[in-house]
Amino acid sequence: MRLSNVAHLRLPFGRLLGYDVRVRRTDVRLPISFDQHRHVSAGDRPGSWMAICFTLPEPVDRERLAEAWLAVIARHGTLRTAFVQDDDGLHLHELDVEPGQWTEHPVGTGQEVNDTVRDVLDRHCTPFSTPSHRLCLLETALRPTVIIGSDHAHVDMWSMLVILRDLLRALDPGQEAAELASVGVPAFVEHTRSLAERPKAPHQVHRRWAETIEASGGSMPRFPLPLGDPVPQAQRVEVRDVLGVDDSAALAQQAHEDGVSTLSEIVSAMTEVTRELVGQPLRAVFPVHSRYDSTWHDSVGWFIANSVLESADPDPRACAAAVREAVQLGSWPLAEVMEPWGGMPEAPGMFAVSWLDLRRLPVRVDSEGLDAQYVGASIRSDGVMLWFILDGSGLHLRCRYPDTDEARLHVGGWLDALVRTVRARADASVSGLLRVGSRRYRVRRARRSEVADVVALLADDELGAARESEDLERYEQVFDALSRDVAHHLTVVRDEHARVVAAMQLTIIPGLTRNGSTRLQIEGLRVARDERSQGLGTALIEWAHRYGKTRGAVLAQVATDRVRSRAHVFYRRLGYEDSHLGFKRVL
Repeated sequence: MRLSNVAHLRLPFGRLLGYDVRVRRTDVRLPISFDQHRHVSAGDRPGSWMAICFTLPEPVDRERLAEAWLAVIARHGTLRTAFVQDDDGLHLHELDVEPGQWTEHPVGTGQEVNDTVRDVLDRHCTPFSTPSHRLCLLETALRPTVIIGSDHAHVDMWSMLVILRDLLRALDPGQEAAELASVGVPAFVEHTRSLAERPKAPHQVHRRWAETIEASGGSMPRFPLPLGDPVPQAQRVEVRDVLGVDDSAALAQQAHEDGVSTLSEIVSAMTEVTRELVGQPLRAVFPVHSRYDSTWHDSVGWFIANSVLESADPDPRACAAAVREAVQLGSWPLAEVMEPWGGMPEAPGMFAVSWLDLRRLPVRVDSEGLDAQYVGASIRSDGVMLWFILDGSGLHLRCRYPDTDEARLHVGGWLDALVRTVRARADASVSGLLRVGSRRYRVRRARRSEVADVVALLADDELGAARESEDLERYEQVFDALSRDVAHHLTVVRDEHARVVAAMQLTIIPGLTRNGSTRLQIEGLRVARDERSQGLGTALIEWAHRYGKTRGAVLAQVATDRVRSRAHVFYRRLGYEDSHLGFKRVL
C-alpha cells in the first residue's frame, strides 16, 4: 500500500459527501494514554489527522455505506470516544453514536478535489472534534472513492487497515452489517489500563533513555544536519519507491543470509549514510507498536509508543541489536520514564523513523485492487519524519521535512544517499549470486544495453540461427514492453569478467486452474557455448525456482522444441515431467 499526502492525491472530479453521525457525550470518563495526552494537549489544529483512501469496485448505495460505517463504529469503542478540555483538565468521554445524514462538501470553482478533502478533514478530524473521525464519499460516474480520516489520537496506520477491512466486511452482501457490529473487540482504553498496570521500567531502561537524550543535546533525537530556522515551516513531502518487487526480495534474502530482518538491513544503510555524511551515529525517534499480543490485533487505537534508536555500527547484526534495544525501550510505561524531563523532551528538528511491513500484519486487504493509499495531512513542520512501507509491490518511503533551502539540501542529500545505498545492497545481495564449483556468477534483471547480448545467445544454436534476426530495434521494442510489466523477468547472468554468459525469460502467471494456482513459466534458457555442461544451467533453473516461490508460484513449467533432445534430458533430470501436449500455430 502506498504512502501519499493529501496534496499529492490524484482524485477524480465528482460529488464529495461526508456522513454526519449524531452523537451524545456521556458522563463515562475513560483513561488517557501517555501519547494521547501529548497529542491532544497541543490543542485543535489542522493536519492532526491521518486517513486512508480507496476505490470500491462498483457504485455503492449511500445508505448501505452509512450502515456499514455505523457497524464499524459500533465494533470499535475507540471510535465512540471524544476528548474534552475543561477547568478540571483533559478528559476522554464515551459517546453514544446514532445514525445521521449525508452532507455535501462542494468543490469550489478552480479548487482541486483533494484540497476540498483536506479542508473537510482539517475541520472534522481534530483532537477535540466530537467525533474526531469522518467518512467521505467521492461519487463519480464509475467507481466511487471512499476517504476515512481520523485524528491521530484515536488511530495508527495498523488501525486504518483494520477500519478498511471491517468496512469492506460490513459492505459484503453475504454479511449483515449488524453481525459485524455485534462482535466487539477490545477497545484501546483497555490497553491503556493494562499498560498502566505493568511494572515500572528497570534501572537500565532509565539509564539508556537518559544516555540517548543527553547525546541528543537534552531532547529527543534530532536530524543531524541543519534544517534552517528552527520554527515550523511549510512542509516538503517526498514520496519515493525505493525498491521494486525483485530488489525487495533480494534485500530480504541478504537479510536472511545475515541472520537479521529487512528492517535491520535498512537501519544498517541509514547508519552507514549518517556516518559518511555527518560522522555521527544514527539517532532517531523510533515509534514501536504496543500490540504486544494477539489480543489487540483487531482493535483500533493509537497502539504506538515512541522509543529511541541509536546505531553506531553499520554491521547488520549490530543494527539488529539496536532495533531490539529500541523495541525494549519503548515497551515500558513512558509517563514514569519521562518524569525526569517533565514529559517527552521535544525540540525543533526532531528526527523520527517509522517502519511498517504490511506483509507481516495479520490484517489483510486487497490494497492493489482497491487502489488503497495511506494519506498524510499537510502541516507546518520543524522536524524530519520518515515512513517506510514494505508491501507486495516493494519498499516505499515518504519523508516530511521543513521546506527550506537548508533542509532541501541536507535531507534531500541524505535521502539520495540512502536510496543509492539500499539499491546497491540489493543489487549486490546473495540473491543474485550463483555458485558453480569454484566459479561465481551474478544473476539479475536484464538492462536495455544487454539486449544485443541476449539476442546473440538466442541465435547461437541450431534453431536460433535460423529464426532469430539482426533487427535489434525489434528486440528492444519487445524489451521495453517486458520492462513495463512486472510479471516478466528477463534474466541475464554475468561471469567474473562481467561477460553475459546466460539468459532466460521468466513469467509469473496467476490462474484459476489447479485451485487458483500461480505458475512460473521459464522460456528461452540459453547458456554460452563455452559455459555449457558445467552446472550453470542447473544453478540458473534452481535460482528461477526460488524466484517463483517468492512470488507465490507453486508450479514451474517450461516449453522446448521437440528436436531439443538434450534439453529434454536436462529438464527431466531436474524433476520436470513431459505431462502435457502443447500446440502452436502461426497467426
